[in-house]
Amino acid sequence: MGTNSQNSSAKEFVLFKLPYESNALEPVISKQTVEFHHGKHVQAYINNLNNLIKGTSFENASLEEIVKQSDGGIFNNAAQVWNHEFYFNTFSPKGGGEPSGALANAINKQFGSFENFKKEFNAASVGLFGSGWAWLAKDDSGRLVILKESNAGNPLKAGLTALLGFDVWEHSYYLDYQNRRADHVEALWKIIDWNVVERRFEGK
Repeated sequence: MGTNSQNSSAKEFVLFKLPYESNALEPVISKQTVEFHHGKHVQAYINNLNNLIKGTSFENASLEEIVKQSDGGIFNNAAQVWNHEFYFNTFSPKGGGEPSGALANAINKQFGSFENFKKEFNAASVGLFGSGWAWLAKDDSGRLVILKESNAGNPLKAGLTALLGFDVWEHSYYLDYQNRRADHVEALWKIIDWNVVERRFEGK
């Protein structure tokens, strides 16, 4: 993470490129939402981050280092850049279905079944008060955990490995779903690229 977001020669972070066209995730996420979410909201976080780190010890740090070591406004903006790059790279127009292999086994062991995991993850996503993120992460032993994090919170800050993240800030869904967060969350399962999530679990 972060290698696509940083321009080392200019010592500034730049907006990461999407791995698909802005209309590719329709109808789950509209072209308009992708363009506003990625092109406007994330760009604003990047602009803020670049301004905030000037003249600080984070000026030449990687995005991951900033997220792990900073707090306040620097953390909020750095984490949102990291979170969004992670989020957008989770999806594919050919996504959906269920995980396989070691990740599927871990989910079955931890949650009993994929359907039980999905219910718990949906509940965490829908039940988070206000803006924030729902995450599936793993610890160093490979144990899975579902986290509810307010605002810019993420597993990286807690020393965990992020596997899957749902953005439940209103800007991520309001143009398409208005106040129906649950509908948005349910639809996201149709575009998850489980190959990406499995590689994260396996440390690849």
